Amino acid sequence: MEINHEAHGHSLADDLAAMMRMLASRRQSLRWLLAGASALPVLGCGGGSSATDTSTTSTSASSGSSGSTTTGSAGSCAVIPEETGGPYPADGTNSNGTGSGTTSVLNLSGVVRSDIRSSFNGATAVAVGVPLTIKLQIVNANGSCAALPGYAVYLWHCDRDGNYSLYSSGVTDQNYLRGVQEADSSGTVTFSTIFPGCYAGRMPHVHFEVYPTLAKSVSAANRIKTSQFTFPMATLNEVYASAGYSASVRNLAQISYATDNVFSDGTSLQMVAVTGNATDGYVVTLTVGVSA
Repeated sequence: MEINHEAHGHSLADDLAAMMRMLASRRQSLRWLLAGASALPVLGCGGGSSATDTSTTSTSASSGSSGSTTTGSAGSCAVIPEETGGPYPADGTNSNGTGSGTTSVLNLSGVVRSDIRSSFNGATAVAVGVPLTIKLQIVNANGSCAALPGYAVYLWHCDRDGNYSLYSSGVTDQNYLRGVQEADSSGTVTFSTIFPGCYAGRMPHVHFEVYPTLAKSVSAANRIKTSQFTFPMATLNEVYASAGYSASVRNLAQISYATDNVFSDGTSLQMVAVTGNATDGYVVTLTVGVSA
């Protein structure tokens, strides 16, 4: 049978040559494709993760900025845990143990003050120790952490030797390390005091009560929150290396946050931030969320 080469259009040699040209063209195309791909970021590796990290960093920075101002409309905070006022509140809720009945400093003249190192209202003793400034910002946990100006805080703690004024032997006639402050326009109260010692059985701590107004702080019946806060272990070790705190070194070695009857369930909302040193004194800050 005669083969019609015109109908086919090419000879076998022509077909083979065309096939070789196609293969060469495909190899060139593949090289171009691979060359182009090498210039693109590979997801999940260096280039792609860098882009993701940049986005994450930007988000974190933004979150950090809003978190540092606890009065923002998009804020988020939790209500500080309710804790016992302990046996030494001097807020009229218990006896002072001396047989003289219930003791309260809340309605005494001079209790509203920032510097609580000295006694007041006729008492004269002054507590000594490492200087400490306490700043608590009272915010509305139910209202985007908005500051609560005009709220009031009654704050008290033990002295360098672990004694509470009005209760402990030797200082029952003194009322130092107790005071009331009204929150300023940023919801902050500030107290000048001394670093409390560590007495047997408790981690170092400070007690406080929150009131909706200064006028209502004259009676413990009006308090809306009773709580406590504590300090980082590194700060405690620094402070207790100072003169006058030797008993605290021994007592602190026998207790921990995990075994403390108040802080054993966690300290995340009750651990202050600290700046300063044992020579010049410390400044501690804490955001206190309440249900307003």
